[in-house]
Amino acid sequence: MTILVVGATGATGQLVVEQLLDRGHKVKIIVRSPEKLPEFVRNNDQLSVISASILELNDSEMIKYTNECDAVVSCLGHNLNLKGIYGKPHKIVRDATQLICNAIKVNNSGKPTKYILMNTTANSNRDLKEPGSFGEKCVIGLIRLLLPPHVDNEMAADYLRIIIGQEDPLVEWVAVRPDTLVNEDNVSKYKVYPSPIRSAIFNAGQTSRINVGHFMADLVTDESVWNKWKGQMPVIYNESST
Repeated sequence: MTILVVGATGATGQLVVEQLLDRGHKVKIIVRSPEKLPEFVRNNDQLSVISASILELNDSEMIKYTNECDAVVSCLGHNLNLKGIYGKPHKIVRDATQLICNAIKVNNSGKPTKYILMNTTANSNRDLKEPGSFGEKCVIGLIRLLLPPHVDNEMAADYLRIIIGQEDPLVEWVAVRPDTLVNEDNVSKYKVYPSPIRSAIFNAGQTSRINVGHFMADLVTDESVWNKWKGQMPVIYNESST
């Protein structure tokens, strides 16, 4: 398979790339700073590096880069500093999702391309009308006002839910929602649910980045996993948090 990964130099994106390369697939990445990747990843013959800022690419360039890709994995996010949180671009995740999905449709490979988005448990899946306490809703409302990246995550998932939807013949999608991200060296036992089993605000669990990378790679490569979760927003927790 050939997979395009965006956000590949991020803490989770690097692990997704490693997982896919370890499984023998061809990986293309769009990154501004290739030197941030581990040397053993940069030197892998199955890796193609496109040095660019994703939102500076035009439609024709993205069409070229997504051509013949079986899947696209987005681990894009905002840097957790003042510039990253409040500076431009405010909608990098939503805008990149739209740009990539439009390119996939123009390519029209005749079969669905998988789009896998890393999202967050703080964003509810409104297709399922997930419950939340009054306190949670108040806090989420404040987060929307104070933290623009959260709105970006919501808009990216809403683009997939509403604009792409469940019946698009060329784009199938999954939005993966980890809880509080932690670093671990190895894949451990984890569980995946259709909706959160704990409060992301008042009783958050943990999800290791390497487990997120493993699950995303499974979505790309294992059709049984894909068919179980496509068109959904699964929540992933380390088993110790369930």
